[in-house]
Amino acid sequence: MRRGLFVGRFQPPHLGHLHAIKQALEECDELIIVIGSSQYSHTFENPFTAGERFEMIRLMLRDGGVDLSKVIIIPVPDVGEHSLWVSRIESYCPRFDVVYTNNPLVQRLFKEAGYEVREPKLYRRDVEMGTAIRKRIVEGDLWEDFVSRSVAEYLKKSGGVQRLKEIFGKSDRS
Repeated sequence: MRRGLFVGRFQPPHLGHLHAIKQALEECDELIIVIGSSQYSHTFENPFTAGERFEMIRLMLRDGGVDLSKVIIIPVPDVGEHSLWVSRIESYCPRFDVVYTNNPLVQRLFKEAGYEVREPKLYRRDVEMGTAIRKRIVEGDLWEDFVSRSVAEYLKKSGGVQRLKEIFGKSDRS
């Protein structure tokens, strides 16, 4: 059985993530999805908790028709030192054979540790980035088209949209 690893912060999970995950699952029997920086929340860069991200990832995958039995989602806190990061991932995750990432630092760290690294084809990278989506939410611009329907609903119902606006100082409240 071939198992892949896909790392992201998922702040929030978006259609670019879904596209990359589906690509990885075309090549692997199972995929570990690592929620990186899992200890952070309630900041503009990392507004959502690991638990919220876990829920949103599952909703996104379900919306995208991904078989959840082929996915393992694991929150992993940052270690603070790049040279120790791969071993942190290895200690939190089951064995994996290949890493899927477009992040140059993550590529380098896993290659140095002896892993095969593959780059998923980017999907609408100009807008399918968490930073751009968070900025759109804060500014009141259209953002719902860049996440799955269930993730958009979750962010609205859970107070995630309001949290981002409050964190950034653009609350809808007087």
